[in-house]
Amino acid sequence: MTEVEAIDRSALVLFSGGQDSTTCLAWALERYRHVETIGFDYGQRHAVELTCRAPIRDAMRRLSPVWNARLGDDHLLDASVIGKIGNTALTSDAAIEFDAEGLPTTFVPGRNLLFLVLAGAVAVRRHLTIVVGGMCETDFSGYPDCRDDTVKAMQVALNLGMNRRFALETPLMWLDKAATWRLAEALGDQVFVDLIREQTHTCYLGDHVTRHAWGFGCGTCPACLLRARGYETYRSIFPGKTT
Repeated sequence: MTEVEAIDRSALVLFSGGQDSTTCLAWALERYRHVETIGFDYGQRHAVELTCRAPIRDAMRRLSPVWNARLGDDHLLDASVIGKIGNTALTSDAAIEFDAEGLPTTFVPGRNLLFLVLAGAVAVRRHLTIVVGGMCETDFSGYPDCRDDTVKAMQVALNLGMNRRFALETPLMWLDKAATWRLAEALGDQVFVDLIREQTHTCYLGDHVTRHAWGFGCGTCPACLLRARGYETYRSIFPGKTT
């Protein structure tokens, strides 16, 4: 896809209010003429992330006149059926550990698959041709629905089942967390990095009170540890950044 072809297209970004999806939103706003966002309330333990979404969108509008002009509507869908299907550490107070199959109990079976189906349905109605997600299998917790093969399979299924030519874009798929921080800086300079640190939410336990150099969180859950390590590496490679 050429730069001209990209800018003439429109996108729907899976936007949770977290670091990765916020970075993906900026990435899409740089590439596409019209960008909408979609979020899901699935009974997540860290539902505080949903309250971060609107302030982040507003802040991103203020950061760039281009982003402001291109950012369109937001959609928040009830996906609570996911939390009712199984007892996971993201939808209950279950302990965060590894199960007998070696998967972390934070894995919510079918979550990303359902998100992509719902996003595809919204994209059809809104005449959007690109669906952007923050899935990544470079630095991740082993979730099978974050793998590149899964996303490619879902793209085929959505195009067949909805008779469309969707493109599923995953700009973070092959980036580690340090590179994700670096991408944020490349997209919006240090002010965007600071926005991610101060306003996004990652912590699985929903701690949006305890502050660290990399943002808010418990500091001990897998999501916090991954974000913290990535930020520390990013700072070591690019010294002089805000603490």
